[in-house]
Amino acid sequence: MHPERHRRAHPGPADLTRGGSGIRQDLGFLLRSRRRRDHRRLIPFIVVTLVAVLTADVLLLTENREAADEPAAAEPVRARQTPQQSLMADAHTVRPVAPVGKLHKPHVFVVTRKPFSQKQLQKIARLSGIRAMELADAASVMLDGKRVQTLAVEPSTFRAYTPKVTATSDPLWNNVAAGDVAVSFVLGNDGGLSLHRKINGPSGPLRIGAYATTGFGAVDAVVSKDTGRELGLPRDNALIISAPKADSARLRDRVLKLLPKGTQAALVNPVRPQPQVKARDWPTGAFMTGDQLTVALRAAASKLGRPYVWGAEGPDSFDCSGLVQWAFAQAGIRMPRVTHQQWVTGPQVPLSQAHPGDLLFWRHDPTNPGYISHVAIYWGDGKMLHAPRTGDVVKIVPVSTRNLAGVVRVSPQAAAKVR
Repeated sequence: MHPERHRRAHPGPADLTRGGSGIRQDLGFLLRSRRRRDHRRLIPFIVVTLVAVLTADVLLLTENREAADEPAAAEPVRARQTPQQSLMADAHTVRPVAPVGKLHKPHVFVVTRKPFSQKQLQKIARLSGIRAMELADAASVMLDGKRVQTLAVEPSTFRAYTPKVTATSDPLWNNVAAGDVAVSFVLGNDGGLSLHRKINGPSGPLRIGAYATTGFGAVDAVVSKDTGRELGLPRDNALIISAPKADSARLRDRVLKLLPKGTQAALVNPVRPQPQVKARDWPTGAFMTGDQLTVALRAAASKLGRPYVWGAEGPDSFDCSGLVQWAFAQAGIRMPRVTHQQWVTGPQVPLSQAHPGDLLFWRHDPTNPGYISHVAIYWGDGKMLHAPRTGDVVKIVPVSTRNLAGVVRVSPQAAAKVR
């Protein structure tokens, strides 16, 4: 996401979800009338399954801002008192965060070059199947020296688009409203952004207030709209659409037709379903050749000792999936960028049958137990080559089976189709 910066006044997220005048009433009426028409017609819809889990049994790691900023280990928070209103560094008053209402699963995520206009939002709201929409600010932001895909949101309304436990955590959203940043577990743990730590942002220090899943695989940080203004994020250039009874792919295409060229629209956490056919049943030639495997393994081994850097894709530093993508590219294999997409690049095989060049995957994220959060390349003889985490380097180590999700044998054809 590299949207241009614009600062014209446009309706905020609340305009799409609350009562009032102007666009708020218009969109509310449109969505309600659309639901009534859809119900009367009883048109069958395709129910879209999101492959990347938007799970309700996530574990939130957070802390009230009223607590001391000691560098303590992250602790799970399930039921704590909502903190009193606190002040951000610039001492502006924090608006209270409203209780969570009805939850909405996100299905389409749209980013434009300019802020959404009222006319554009009204046209999108009329599309069949849309049940709710939420505006946000989106950009790639430098946090602690790392380029992080970041959303600036209205906590009171955006929380309804996240998994249940995330949505219902008042401490989390009060902390975000008070100026904290909530980051994904992968960015926090592997990227070295420890909970409660203060990090450098474009406009000054930011406090890591929580590790929490938002349900958006490509988004690793969430801040409030006010904090987003301080960080320089463009206004109202992102739109989250919930359409549970619509074909998400078709809806995405219809949305794009209503918006200017250069608009990006993606399904939330888009991946192909995990192939169910066993490796022995795949056709001859479906997998990498011996020469391709040799090139990929040698390429990965040539980077032994290079530092882990979250988000890095080489050639001098890597994160775990960046190393896989770079090494396989040297053998002419087009691999997707992130771990949960690399997980579906071929069939699964038992660890006992793993061959050098197969990929090993783990689920280490306690905030989203179903999420694939780490990948390594099987080296052979019970060892693996990987880029572990911040502060470590590319290395060969014994295979760890703790939280092991499975082993995948890469098919170049399957990998090229993952989006």
